[in-house]
Amino acid sequence: MRRRDFIKVIAGSMAVCSLAARAQQRPQLPTIGFLGANNATFARSSIDAFVQRLRELGWIENQTVAIEYRWAEGREERFAEIAAEFIRLKVDVIFTYATPSSIAAKKATAVIPIVFAGAGDPVGTGLVASLARPGGNITGLSIQQTDLASKRLEILRQVLPTVRTVAILADIGSPNSVLEMGEAQAAADTLGFAVVTSKLRGAEDIAPAFEALKGRVDALYVCSSPPLTTNRIQINSLALGQRLPTMYGFREYTVSGGLMSYGPYFPSIFRRAAEYVDKILRGAKPGDLPVEQPTKFEFIINLTTAKALGLTVPASLMSLADELIE
Repeated sequence: MRRRDFIKVIAGSMAVCSLAARAQQRPQLPTIGFLGANNATFARSSIDAFVQRLRELGWIENQTVAIEYRWAEGREERFAEIAAEFIRLKVDVIFTYATPSSIAAKKATAVIPIVFAGAGDPVGTGLVASLARPGGNITGLSIQQTDLASKRLEILRQVLPTVRTVAILADIGSPNSVLEMGEAQAAADTLGFAVVTSKLRGAEDIAPAFEALKGRVDALYVCSSPPLTTNRIQINSLALGQRLPTMYGFREYTVSGGLMSYGPYFPSIFRRAAEYVDKILRGAKPGDLPVEQPTKFEFIINLTTAKALGLTVPASLMSLADELIE
């Protein structure tokens, strides 16, 4: 071997050894497994709020913390698959939102800490033992999805005082959706509405459900769940085709063409959830961190949809709205 070639080989070997040494010295970053119930587009503003709050607390993505994002696209069978993948990756904490995905994470592990943002009724669905002392390896924030059912129907009556029969659409594969359906039925009875329930088992049931409702109801109340959220554009299109005013729990439904929504402001919830993750990464036990309830709610009216339905929203109600979509 010529001297020049020999020197090149030695230099190359030294460079490889140097890289290997640096790789061995570089500590593995704490890792958050982000279990997204829907998709990145749907959750973008909330993700940004979550990541920004982590940054403010000293957790900078890809520098001081790693985040593994996985998206279920509203397919509930994916929740368990993603949770199992996080266990294999040995993440330090699992972050999730929506009740079904949180339940799947809890079933998958009793060891890895879990923080949920946006569980509808964490006690009623068995996620935690109590709000004050959740116990086990899970904690987070409630969105009071079931508690707000009566408020949503009261708003619906203010906009539509002549409504007599309301359809309640629920995903019976989602424990929280089932609980919300029961609360909405009870509230409707109190308000004097007749009720027609429509129980869905999957996205394929949406179109047949609307066909069965045709001509039977005056308005539609939708109980939120990841599959229904994923298919919100189809739901709104079918409702508009039947000239049915709609009431939802999340703004995303209204932005996509629904008439109204009343519910928590998710970016603020995700910011607060980031603080839970911060505490756990610094050694806190999730079971000792009380579940919090939201303090900020938003009421949104889609005036474009109201116009398409031939509805006049009372000025008094519009003045109370946090956002008017035109």
